[in-house]
Amino acid sequence: MSSDPSRDELKAKLNLETSRIHWHDLQTYFARGQVVRVAPELDLLEVATELAADNKSRFEAWMTAGKVGEIPADLAQAWYDSNTELWAVVIAPWVLVQDRSNHVLQ
Repeated sequence: MSSDPSRDELKAKLNLETSRIHWHDLQTYFARGQVVRVAPELDLLEVATELAADNKSRFEAWMTAGKVGEIPADLAQAWYDSNTELWAVVIAPWVLVQDRSNHVLQ
């Protein structure tokens, strides 16, 4: 499988724009419906790259599998209560977030 240089460049650029942010700081974006949850087992940068490339089929597959999508109210409340620190990257108008606090890298 060959890698697309433009996608690699985009992924590298997005890596520089990825940061940690507390849930309280995302409330305005969450209220606007602009925050997208990315499951911890996915590569946040890969998801962001596919969103930026408008890869609808890949996104639909992740959404169908429950790996990417809206943040359920109970999870949003839990994140609010503990002011969870999340990894985030912006693909305007979306803010992709990922909770890696309980995820062990292998």
